Amino acid sequence: MDGDLICIPGQRLCISDKVNVPGQGTYEKLGYIYAKFAGVVKVLKHDDTCSISVHGMIDQSIVPAPGDIVTAMVTIVNQRFCKCTIKCIGDIVLSRPYRGILRKEEVKAVGKDATEMYKSFRPGDIILARVLPMTEAHTYQLSTAENELGVVIAHSEEGIAMVPVSWTEMQCPKTLIKELRKVAKIVPEEVALLDSA
Repeated sequence: MDGDLICIPGQRLCISDKVNVPGQGTYEKLGYIYAKFAGVVKVLKHDDTCSISVHGMIDQSIVPAPGDIVTAMVTIVNQRFCKCTIKCIGDIVLSRPYRGILRKEEVKAVGKDATEMYKSFRPGDIILARVLPMTEAHTYQLSTAENELGVVIAHSEEGIAMVPVSWTEMQCPKTLIKELRKVAKIVPEEVALLDSA
């Protein structure tokens, strides 16, 4: 790849190998490097490698990539899966939402067969999830099978924000009624910084 070119979200840029490596604003999938958002493609040559990156324009239209942590709102729940609307990637608010699906097998790391979707999520819940490699066009596969992933915001039937009381329950502070959820284990930023130091 020579020179700078303009790319669109999800555009395949080049093969991913020992020479071409994905950089900022890109992701690798099935041996190719793709653009995460619209922008200018930059090639930074090192000794024996080229880092392929995308530098966004003012109106970035970023797309979820495998491995990204996203914030999504649950819209539909049934026995086999729940459908979601992806609102953010990391701390970046998306200019448009994307469709996501969270299958029963991807809710928990253990006890997958015993998972009951309605005891894990309800419509309107805000969840943190990891993006899996896509298997369907226009729908992102999601997973909450990590302790840090799951429901972060839920409202009771009274419309009051509930507080987590365990990894499987949230409670309404007004009525004290508990509801089952797959609760995300949120690590405060200060503790995360101390752990990494």
